[in-house]
Order: sequence, then structure tokens, then C-alpha cells
Amino acid sequence: MTGIDRHLADVRAGLDRLGPHDALRAVREEGALLVDTRPEATRRAEGTVPGALLIERNHLEWRCDPASEGALPQAARTDVRWIVFCDEGYASSLAAASLRTIGLSRATDLAGGFRAWRAAGLPVTPPAAGAGADVDSGADAGTG
Repeated sequence: MTGIDRHLADVRAGLDRLGPHDALRAVREEGALLVDTRPEATRRAEGTVPGALLIERNHLEWRCDPASEGALPQAARTDVRWIVFCDEGYASSLAAASLRTIGLSRATDLAGGFRAWRAAGLPVTPPAAGAGADVDSGADAGTG
């Protein structure tokens, strides 16, 4: 195994990835934070997880780093469990590893991403009315 597949495997080896039901349990029982990193157009077309923080991937580190000027109030404590998710759970693994690098030692991701959450029958906000026609819904593991 080489390239991105090897990198992803190495990153995931350092994460305690959670399935949808375990992630929901962590939110309810531990006060973990769910973070939806998918682009706005995708969220409009497919819905999202109620209560999840919406932080697109390209802003994630700046919004979650307690030392950043753009940090969210939730970033004040580094001991909080951050559960990042994307569409299918590929990009979110890399994002969780990045959050760990900047000091959020309990960051992890949702195995299978939003699709796994929805398939598990967990709560999802409905897509925005009229959304979906302009969003590519093809599965692309590299952008999930």
C-alpha cells in the first residue's frame, strides 16, 4: 500500500474512530461535539445532523484552535472530544488527525461519515427545499 491509502491507514491507526451510534452516545453522555465539514451545497442537498457544528473543512483548524483569533467558543477546552464527519469518512479522518496535531488530543472522526449516520436511522435535518439538483452526489472517497 502506498500514497494516500497508506497515509489514511496510518492516520486511522492513531484514531479511536466511532460508529454512528457510539458517536451519538458520546455527544449525549460525554458532551462530545459533532462537526460537519461538508460544503454548504452538500449540506443543503442532503441535510445534516441536528446540533452539529457546521465548519467547512478549509476553516476547521482556525475555528477549532483555542489560540486562533477565529476560534469558536467551544474550542476553549482541549479535553473535549471532537467528532468530525464528512460525507463518507475519508477526509474526516485526515481532518481529525490535523486537529490532534494542533492540540485537540481527543479529536476523532465518524466512521462512514454522514452517509453511515443517515443509514443508521439517526436524526437528520431534511435537505433544503429545492436543493440537490446542483450537487454532485457521486461517491468520491477523496473528497468525502
